[in-house]
Amino acid sequence: MRIVVGADHRGFQMKNAIADHLRANGHDVTDVGTDSEEPVDYPDIAVALAARIQSGNAERGVLVCGSGVGACVAANKLSGIRAAITHDSYSAHQGVEHDDMNVICLGSHVIGIDVALEVTKAFVAATFDAQERYVRRLDKVRAIEAGDKQQISG
Repeated sequence: MRIVVGADHRGFQMKNAIADHLRANGHDVTDVGTDSEEPVDYPDIAVALAARIQSGNAERGVLVCGSGVGACVAANKLSGIRAAITHDSYSAHQGVEHDDMNVICLGSHVIGIDVALEVTKAFVAATFDAQERYVRRLDKVRAIEAGDKQQISG
């Protein structure tokens, strides 16, 4: 799978461990930064990560900041991105299976690297379950994103 990873300075070390783990398991990983623990703004990293997914150069993304919150807020402002703070394996796979989540956001100050690797593994292994109810809900999410309120109700 083609996966893009990114982090601000607080997620730098966790991002590197995740990228190494994904590569060791045969995934094509693109790292959009940051490249050090020097402070950077998480929205810049979220935009770079989202651009890879939006262009089709990556299928999924892993975004790390201190809590996961800022990264998640920024990522969800970008068209076509369905991101969630995901600190457990169940949410990681269920978010893909039911909601077609394409980005997980992790908090490096909330979970340790071992848990982050397990969460990432569950996220990458999951596939969207195209049952009618999940597709209908995803279509409504896309309508919200497009500002088409008529398509949302009903």
